[in-house]
Amino acid sequence: MRQFIKIATNAFMELVRQPVFLLLMTCSMSFSVFLAVVPYFGFGEDQAMVKTTVLAVMLLSGLFGAVLNASASVANEIRSGTALAVLSKPVGRAQFLLAKYVGLAGALVVLSYGNLLSVLLASRMAYDAYGSADLQATWTFFGFLLLGYAAAGLSNYFLNRPFVADAVWSVLLCCTIAFVIIAFFVHKEATSFTPESKVDWRLAPAAVLILFALLVLAGLAIACSTRMDMIPTLAICSSVFLLGLMSDYLFGRAAEKGSIWASICYTVVPNWQLLWLADALENKKTIPWSYVAKAFGYVVCYLGASLSAALILFEDRELN
Repeated sequence: MRQFIKIATNAFMELVRQPVFLLLMTCSMSFSVFLAVVPYFGFGEDQAMVKTTVLAVMLLSGLFGAVLNASASVANEIRSGTALAVLSKPVGRAQFLLAKYVGLAGALVVLSYGNLLSVLLASRMAYDAYGSADLQATWTFFGFLLLGYAAAGLSNYFLNRPFVADAVWSVLLCCTIAFVIIAFFVHKEATSFTPESKVDWRLAPAAVLILFALLVLAGLAIACSTRMDMIPTLAICSSVFLLGLMSDYLFGRAAEKGSIWASICYTVVPNWQLLWLADALENKKTIPWSYVAKAFGYVVCYLGASLSAALILFEDRELN
């Protein structure tokens, strides 16, 4: 168990120290907040458009993060010989691969937390045609974001600490402080047309469901990374992602009519519509946490199948 924890911790820290991880997290958070400043002229649906778009940004950034991190954690280590060196110790292949997935899942949780902050801030800052951009909140967020980078730069210069890892943690801390200030202390003046904007906490369960989808994608990416490099893994995961979005249309109808091949495809391909519920938030509806619990059971079952496939593929993989 101690070896499992060490491998998972090392995998997590290695992924967090990747410059692409910091770049992906910063770009997705900044872009989500930027989307809340742009005027849309959406005939009263501006705020709903912002909320749906920032959730889509969270999902797509997590997709790239899952594939890039899985390739860095498994495929690169197989190619460089690091995996062979680790497995020469008393460490089994199943233990190695599952620990790598746990480290990858931890990195995705960190990425999703940063995106969740920006998603909630975007819901607070969104406005319609009668309102105006909340520039005070915008400059507060980006000011604290730059403060996080400055703190990491100072620790690297004076303490000789790794810049990327410190930047990830300092950016998350500073953005959390910025979120608290904007959500609870920065108030935009309300008018007769535009009531005071508040954080839409209904997005929290929707973001958790997106995290579940990213965990499933991470399992698929780990399975692909045992045999392929980053580009083929990205192509396969993107294809599965697109097929899963159209699963109800492509396979669901035929499966209801008794088609065997459609039933098999409908079972094998993950149905992302079960985890993408941005449309369910319209008309002030909410996503019950009981549904989130049921979705977690679906994710656990699918992860069990994908990780089992990954173990089968990795078991007879030549490492030297």
